[in-house]
Amino acid sequence: MAKVDILDRAAGEELPDPMEMPALCPGAMAQSNPYLAQPAHNEALGFPSELIEDWHDVAIAKMGELLGKYRSLKVYLDSCVKCGACTDKCQYFLGTGDPKNMPVARQDLLRKVYRRHFTLAGKFFPKLVGAEDLTKEVLDDWYSYFHQCSQCRRCSVYCPYGIDTAEISMAAREIMDSIGIGQKYCNEIIGKVHKIGNNLGLPKPALASTLEDLEEEVYDDTGVKVRFPLDEPGAEILLVTPSADFFAEPHIDGLIGYAKVMHEAGVKWTLSSYASEAANFGMFIGSYEQMRQVAQRIRKAALDLGVKRIVVGECGHAWRVAYSFWNTLAGPWDFLDPNYPVPQHICEFTYDLIQKGKLNFDKSQNDHMTLTFHDSCNVARASRMGDMPGGQFEIPRAVIKAVCNNYVDMAEDTIREATFCCGGGGGLLSDEIIDIRKKGAQPRMRALRQVVEEHGVTHMAAICAICKAQFTKVLPEFDFARDTIVSVHQLVSNAIILTPGPDDDEDEDDDAPDGAPETEDDED
Repeated sequence: MAKVDILDRAAGEELPDPMEMPALCPGAMAQSNPYLAQPAHNEALGFPSELIEDWHDVAIAKMGELLGKYRSLKVYLDSCVKCGACTDKCQYFLGTGDPKNMPVARQDLLRKVYRRHFTLAGKFFPKLVGAEDLTKEVLDDWYSYFHQCSQCRRCSVYCPYGIDTAEISMAAREIMDSIGIGQKYCNEIIGKVHKIGNNLGLPKPALASTLEDLEEEVYDDTGVKVRFPLDEPGAEILLVTPSADFFAEPHIDGLIGYAKVMHEAGVKWTLSSYASEAANFGMFIGSYEQMRQVAQRIRKAALDLGVKRIVVGECGHAWRVAYSFWNTLAGPWDFLDPNYPVPQHICEFTYDLIQKGKLNFDKSQNDHMTLTFHDSCNVARASRMGDMPGGQFEIPRAVIKAVCNNYVDMAEDTIREATFCCGGGGGLLSDEIIDIRKKGAQPRMRALRQVVEEHGVTHMAAICAICKAQFTKVLPEFDFARDTIVSVHQLVSNAIILTPGPDDDEDEDDDAPDGAPETEDDED
């Protein structure tokens, strides 16, 4: 791969500093609305097909149910003192200037209704405590602004009370689904998982064909037979990866990297057509029932195939759900090997092999790149990785540095726990709201441009399918090349030195990989 200039064309208008308070633009994003789910999308998940007649009463009852189930939600709604610490921490506020995208203001959309119906002061003195009823106008604001929250949780890092806007956004979305106002992007995708097994709706024959093509491609490139097994019982490891890894760039290059690592590790592994999706969009809509159903598919696949370990591919929200919720949603996992973490991230798996000296690399294969790393929100702020403090930050970087000679971090206040969202997470990765996605990406793009200009960075690595999909879409909008974004295991794939197997030379000469010596007949 030839070196690619990160800048496609002359830089346009200067991006604002990622930490600079924008000018206020009230109502600027009030009309930013994702497509409503169609009746079939809602019904497949057990939600009303459309806005129900008694929506107000049902919504308030649902809010009461959630307040009873989740003590944290009530604490978050009661504890805000309007200190302003979160004000400039949301990338959507920084990118739009709309006051309702301040985390505290977005929370207040639900908090005001909570106070009106669930506090004594709000019932009798609503104006005194800023309480208001759930009107159609308020509901419209809910649908707009709670879909301008990527649930990245950056605001919670800076809140002195630890108020988590993501939990409030999830609650609001769950309430809206309960009355028939679902978001098309999320609900349609969850339905595909229930019916077929993955977000893309790829049936088993299409998946099998893709994997066969990858085996041929890798052999042609390397001369080594690297397997991409599917539904193989008795395998030691079940790899569960986001379905984007099966078809899209740069995701698929990461999948090739996983397979090469498994090959070098000498382990028997498999993918599952039944559980061919690591992502769990149930979290985005706040539905633990939908999360449970999706997670249970993975448990069933693991039991059916008789595996002893489960490894999760590069996907931020997949890892968050696996790390934080698998045990309660789909546990116990007592049928798996207790000597390994449940779950285990693919970066952990690769890092462990590196530490044991079981992988060999030619780092010069990545010398055409100078790398930086984007910490994906759900990995950075809602999970751990490995057995070291801050492993979710250090392990991916350690893997990158093991396979690359040139690495530079972005500014410290834009990475690790303080990382900016890509702008497309939390169920926002739909083209009808591309404007909010572009505005939400501004802080990260500015931080990237700084290391491009100061350190000659050419590429940015990530370990989240949504981050990769979002960046391939928005990078050109900020004068960056589309392929600036790469997968961490794409870098591993480039550098790893493969060990040939005993049958790698059994094919005929005309099937030899590109670059193989020509025979005399070929020369004729």
